Amino acid sequence: MTGKIEVQEPLLPEHHRRVAAEESSSGGGCASVTGAVFNVSTSIIGAGIMSIPATLKVLGVIPAILLILFIAVLSEVSVDFLLRFTSSGKSTTYAGLMGESFGRAGSVGLQICIMVTTLGTLIIYLIIIGDVLCGTANTVSKGVTVEHLGILQEWFGTHWWNSRTLALLFMVIFVIAPLVLLKRVESLRFSSAVSILLAVVFVVISTVMAISALWAGKTKTPKLVPDLVNSSSYFELFTAVPVIVTAFTFHFNVHPIGNELNKSSDMVSAVRISLVLCATIYIAVGFFGYLLFGDNVLPDILANFDQNFGSKVGSVLNDVVRLSYALHLVLVFPLLNFALRINIDGLIFPKSWPLLASHNTRFFSLTFFLLAVIYIAAIAIPNIWYFFQFMGSTTALCLAFIFPGAIVLRDAHGISTKRDRILAGVMIGLAVIASSTAIYTNINTLVKKDS
Repeated sequence: MTGKIEVQEPLLPEHHRRVAAEESSSGGGCASVTGAVFNVSTSIIGAGIMSIPATLKVLGVIPAILLILFIAVLSEVSVDFLLRFTSSGKSTTYAGLMGESFGRAGSVGLQICIMVTTLGTLIIYLIIIGDVLCGTANTVSKGVTVEHLGILQEWFGTHWWNSRTLALLFMVIFVIAPLVLLKRVESLRFSSAVSILLAVVFVVISTVMAISALWAGKTKTPKLVPDLVNSSSYFELFTAVPVIVTAFTFHFNVHPIGNELNKSSDMVSAVRISLVLCATIYIAVGFFGYLLFGDNVLPDILANFDQNFGSKVGSVLNDVVRLSYALHLVLVFPLLNFALRINIDGLIFPKSWPLLASHNTRFFSLTFFLLAVIYIAAIAIPNIWYFFQFMGSTTALCLAFIFPGAIVLRDAHGISTKRDRILAGVMIGLAVIASSTAIYTNINTLVKKDS
């Protein structure tokens, strides 16, 4: 993509052009605040919810809940920055906003971060789906080796045909591929509605199971604060920050959703409602998940749901929880794939080329190439905790906090107040400190494990 027009190219071009045409003729969008809340919440609630209970194990209940609320507030502030500067300029996209402030280098840098974040998230989705179907590698808890079986192994036993490699290959070819080959986002509106329903099913059942276990006296008392025995345990606390940041990174979908509304204030309301809703869900899942499994909770809590409470009902509920959320991720997968595919295509091919959706050779080649990369990475990466940490401490932090703060400090439109600049500086400072510490701790931990 080259030139000013390309900087303003939306993540989903065909959809945005139609909305822009409707706004120019009717004076505004036609979407409701309720619909925007639904879309924003869908963008937020994804794979990140699976690692929230593990952050409570690291941080303790009270610090983890406070951190979730703090990140939610910072996310609301950063989105408010994006919307206010968008309304003051000519751009209608995040990339265009960065282009107005920092030129083509800014827009390209943003697109690269979007591609890394969405690609990483899609890989995480496939890893979790593989965990549900085929289980995870054996883990050692208090000196005891624990095997976490997948649903296919529980139902049919261990065979060559239900190995992780073949099961994920089947899902990619016969389930995910037909969805990502749809060329219009509107075609996914019904699957998106089902995905939210499935996420709610997961939250409700896991909460009921935890309360039932608590009532029966089968739960362990969760730690309220972290155990700080040495300097390494102190630095380990920072590894939880990127995980929660990743769970709240939805900023690349703010403009496509907001452009469908009548006025920017509607989007502000929709974001606030969605953040309150999602923070509540994260806290509930984190607390009850940690309460249910204690210090045995895994980075992907779905892998813990191969246990039961000594009854057939408990076993059925476990399977329902795992399958419902795995299917939720399958249905959310194509939404992020749209943003990933459009951004990669925009960087590789010039503006003079036809739109991606109208160029079948380019569309199918890029789609299948991305699916192959995601599949290979999902097979090769064993643990999503480290993936969340590295991605959350780099590109996700840039998208959620560093770039919005930089736009405010750059102040290309001359609208920043003193309060804005202070908030932006604090936001960037905290992001850089958390990112640097988390990266250092992750590398140090991996080096120690290798040695």
